[in-house]
Amino acid sequence: MTERLRTGIDVLDRKLEGGLPVGSVVVLRGAPASQSELFLYELTNTRETLYLSFDRDERAVADGFSRTTAHAGEPTIQYVPDDAPFDRAARAIGTIPGEANVVLDPVDVLEDKKPARYRTFLNDLCARVTETGGLAVLHCLDGDRTNPLRDTTEHMADAVFHLETEIEGDTVSNRLAVPKLRGGRALAETVKLRLTDTVSIDTSRDIA
Repeated sequence: MTERLRTGIDVLDRKLEGGLPVGSVVVLRGAPASQSELFLYELTNTRETLYLSFDRDERAVADGFSRTTAHAGEPTIQYVPDDAPFDRAARAIGTIPGEANVVLDPVDVLEDKKPARYRTFLNDLCARVTETGGLAVLHCLDGDRTNPLRDTTEHMADAVFHLETEIEGDTVSNRLAVPKLRGGRALAETVKLRLTDTVSIDTSRDIA
């Protein structure tokens, strides 16, 4: 079996036969108002992590880590301003050690740039993660407007995690789908999760 790296979320790692294949580039899709950031927090507890933020500065990201009660690590946080973001991000990614994580949050900022430059950046990212034997997570926001390059992002990624959050009456429900997983077995069914201050299985029953 292909060597796996843990995501930090036990239930997900069990369903993925131990985690994600080494060298994977993963898309994490979630609504801006969802708790998708919890996945990023818990991932940083698995191994050394470089956290590249394309909208919030280092102080804002670090404050989120300091306030969370999730099982978070202590990532290296770097804000990437909008001037020359590809070059700045590429230089930072070039410094990651072996078997490390790199988080790009949110990748929507890069999807707004020139398509050819974006594809080159993704190819270089894939090559770097493969070389170092780590994981890259592209945090994608499912807002009111989806960038046309989102198809490119998901096509080039090795795995796609799609978090669906629904609010019905006084109930918030979260389901995670993993429809794509190169080097592993995609999940045939969604996983119902409870996202509060941590990520756990939601054991409540759906009532038709």
